Amino acid sequence: MEKVLIIINAEVNEQGQVTSASPVTERMVKALKKGIINYSSETTVEITSVGALWSKINRANGHAPHTIYCPLTIQLPEYFNFPAKKIYQACKDITARRKWVERNLGIKTSVGDSWLGHLWLPAILTNKGIIYGAIIGEGEMPNSYEQPVEFPDKHRQTLHNLAYKLLDSLSAPPSVYLVQFSLYSNEIVFDRLWPFPAAPALASLRGQQPDLFSCHWLCLSQQPILDLLISDNTMPIP
Repeated sequence: MEKVLIIINAEVNEQGQVTSASPVTERMVKALKKGIINYSSETTVEITSVGALWSKINRANGHAPHTIYCPLTIQLPEYFNFPAKKIYQACKDITARRKWVERNLGIKTSVGDSWLGHLWLPAILTNKGIIYGAIIGEGEMPNSYEQPVEFPDKHRQTLHNLAYKLLDSLSAPPSVYLVQFSLYSNEIVFDRLWPFPAAPALASLRGQQPDLFSCHWLCLSQQPILDLLISDNTMPIP
């Protein structure tokens, strides 16, 4: 039997319940758990905090079933070795990713806290290739997101090429990635890359089948994604 360990940057009690986290984090955990159970009903799911990760790994050594790690945070300790460690570290180094995009693709990037991305392109990387999801934008309320949002067709190929080449340069493993960017003066401005379905992916729970959290699990467990259905109720770019 497989075991999944969801790792979050929040407090979790001994019963695996989130005790101190934002509502957004709780919704992300709930969505990922639901996706895992829907597509792998016999898989056991545990939740742990970053702070408790060391003891959790030590207790599991020697008798635990095969474990698939699902961090929902970029803030992971250096000692934590897992198959996707390299890509998480690369995505955490925001400055290096921006410099690579500028140098190799000639695309403008955010500078410090300027031009921070308010749009996200889901790049669902499977063993068969990349499936691009509909673009996600910020909603009117804080920590709210909408999918799909309007996006000029003339920029879509550039955006897809950015995602493909960036993931290829990192030898990225199968996962759901979010390319965070903005559209400033009618130009794409790259911000950063997320190696998991971060908070904006919650928008997919309303307008996409399977949602991005389910897609994430399907990628990690090497199950096929046969079709991606996305609502056509397009929202204007925020």
